[in-house]
Formats: sequence, structure tokens, C-alpha cells
Amino acid sequence: MNAQGKAFKYGANVDTDVIIPARYLNTADPTELAAHCMEDIDKSFVERVKPGDMIVAGPNFGCGSSREHAPVAIKASGVSCVIAPSFARIFYRNAINMGLAIMECPEAAEAINDGDELVVDFDSGVIKNLTSGSSYQAEPFPEFIKKIIEADGLVGYISKK
Repeated sequence: MNAQGKAFKYGANVDTDVIIPARYLNTADPTELAAHCMEDIDKSFVERVKPGDMIVAGPNFGCGSSREHAPVAIKASGVSCVIAPSFARIFYRNAINMGLAIMECPEAAEAINDGDELVVDFDSGVIKNLTSGSSYQAEPFPEFIKKIIEADGLVGYISKK
């Protein structure tokens, strides 16, 4: 399982209120949430993001409230993976449950620049920066998490069983 796209780079402590502002939590519609994804930190994100693109950020990505809307908004916007040194624990669990791939890799998160072209191999955990020619090693997903992501989330995984 691979993903390829451009990097959207953000700093540390990107919280769920920035990922999807509370004023849009009156809907659970993924398309509507995607239309407002990241708008309080990057107004142009929704116009620029393309399917397969990735978010690269500093530590503690997804901190703040435990809303499931945040990973739903990111995934529905077309983002294939979020790379950060660390994630808030509840965001980590929500992301996997919603089928959003996330990779913890401090070296990659530090070195990747906004706009770099990336390829992620989820089976090996290798993150390649095609722009710089660098490669980074993240921990690959355990088999059961790969199956959840491939099934488009926990509900899809359980439905297949």
C-alpha cells in the first residue's frame, strides 16, 4: 500500500479546532467538513490540496478536543497520510478508526518542506522525499491497522468480517 503527493507543512500542536473549526461541527457530512479543513491555519488549503497529498507537521498533531470530525475532514479533503513526530493519542486512535493513515517519524517531519513531493510505503514504513532525494524510516503499520485503513476505517473492517 503506497501513497504519493505533495506535502502541506505545518508547525507543532496543530489542534482539532484548527483542523476543523467548531463552527462547522453541526454536520457529520465528510464533503462539508472537507470544505473547511485547515481553514483557520491555511485559508488556501482546500483550493490547493489534491487527492494523495500529505500533511506534515510538528509534534502533538491533533491535540485539543477528541472530535472524530478532524480526521474525517482531513481524509475527505483527499489527504492520504499525515506525518508528524507524534500525535495526540485520541487523534491517533480516531484517525485509524476513520481509515486515515498517520506515520510517526520525527526526522521526516523535520526535514520535509512545504510542497515537496513524497511517496510513502505503508508496508515498509519508508517515506521518500522525491524533491530532495532523501528517505526516512517510520514504523510500518501492524497488519491489523493496515487492514483497518485498507477497509476505509474500523466500520468497514468490521463489516468485512
